[in-house]
Amino acid sequence: MPVAASELSPAQKAKYFASNLFLRGVIGAMGLIPYRARLAAMGRLVRAAAPLAGFDRRIRDNLALVCPDLPPEEVDRLCREVPDNAGRTFAELYAGAPFLARAKAAPITGEGLTALEKARADGRPVILVTGHFGNYDAARAGLIAHGFPMGSLYRRMANPYFNDHYVRAIEGNGKPMFEQGKRGMVEMVRHLKKGGNIAIVADLHVHGGEEIPFFGKPAVTSTVPAELALKYGAALIPVYGIRQPNGVDFEIRLNPEIPASDPITMTRAICDDLESVIRKHMGQWFWIHRRWKAYTPPKKPNTDPAG
Repeated sequence: MPVAASELSPAQKAKYFASNLFLRGVIGAMGLIPYRARLAAMGRLVRAAAPLAGFDRRIRDNLALVCPDLPPEEVDRLCREVPDNAGRTFAELYAGAPFLARAKAAPITGEGLTALEKARADGRPVILVTGHFGNYDAARAGLIAHGFPMGSLYRRMANPYFNDHYVRAIEGNGKPMFEQGKRGMVEMVRHLKKGGNIAIVADLHVHGGEEIPFFGKPAVTSTVPAELALKYGAALIPVYGIRQPNGVDFEIRLNPEIPASDPITMTRAICDDLESVIRKHMGQWFWIHRRWKAYTPPKKPNTDPAG
């Protein structure tokens, strides 16, 4: 759980402060390079660092678990494409105007666009659900530019020194931002009650979540997006910022609205929808995540008087 700088040990403070200086130095240096070349350079940098950072091993382990029949040459290709996309996404996050211009120019496609437009006309709240795929901020920024104001739920970074810099960057791509936690949830619910739109990235392992099949294997997944949609009558619509072959442009795709039913069924539909998009663009999902961690059910209180 991320903590404030004041709660860190001296060794942790030194490590995080040094990491913050390094990352901000890289960002600053990259800002001196023309936009298209900058994205390519950051992609190459992360691709080169992937074996040292353990990314290759994580990608290979995840693929071996859920896609064991992939040919070795395909696995090798994904070990290059996944970190390249991650590097480009990182550079885009801090690019400002050039990135926003690409997001605004991105075509908006898919059946979910009709549902989004109808919700706007009806004053109905919308929860746009996505994953760490392509560049999810491109979808958010592009929709905001086309008249769909949108808040976003984000997870605080472990490095408290870098977090403020990170939050300022993502706020530049669209506001309001709601930090994951009790206070952020209260603010986000207030936003929904007013008929607002929010975007949630819903493909991380979440403690207290439910085991939902993802690529045929159980993955602990939050049911909160579905629960919020049901409680506040929000349209639940999958959205993706799909990177185009030139590496700098996007398609914003809105898939059909997920029908209201129950949290588990709706969360299964979210996972199935994301999986279907990933299978078409395997190199654009963040296979670096530990998505299939073992599930540890929460301990139940002992109610046995003798216990």
